Amino acid sequence: MQTVNGLPAHVLLVHAIVVLLPLSAVLLALTAIWPAARRRLAGPNAILAGVVVVLVPITTSAGEWLEHRVAPNALIHRHAELGDTAIYAAVAVAVLAVVVWWRQRESTGRTPAKRTYLAPASSALTAALTVAAVIVSAAAVYDVVRIGDSGAKASWTGWAARS
Repeated sequence: MQTVNGLPAHVLLVHAIVVLLPLSAVLLALTAIWPAARRRLAGPNAILAGVVVVLVPITTSAGEWLEHRVAPNALIHRHAELGDTAIYAAVAVAVLAVVVWWRQRESTGRTPAKRTYLAPASSALTAALTVAAVIVSAAAVYDVVRIGDSGAKASWTGWAARS
């Protein structure tokens, strides 16, 4: 899918990434820090983070298609390079979102758990996971802002001079 209704798909898909990746990152930090949020939102956030991991390569592929159809310049090249980092942020958020959800799932079993993976009762692991989640969340949001800024510059630099 390279175009949608005559528009480059990247231009449309990028909006999903700009909204959903930071949303999933913020939910990751929230669920890691706040137990009440973890109980309600960890599962849905794990699913959301998985959807984002699927959307990022589709969006970057559409962006590469578009890159080959516009006049080459340094700003577009820089945006494309930065865009390739989004998958790392998305995967990191998704992995931690699944870990947070899994630990919540393991700690709220109705019957005594015979096995406990990822030590849901360990306060040291909980603290380490919380710190990692906050750092990864902040890095993911920063990455999206940096990529979006470079895309806006690539699209709009010199626009006023052209009209």
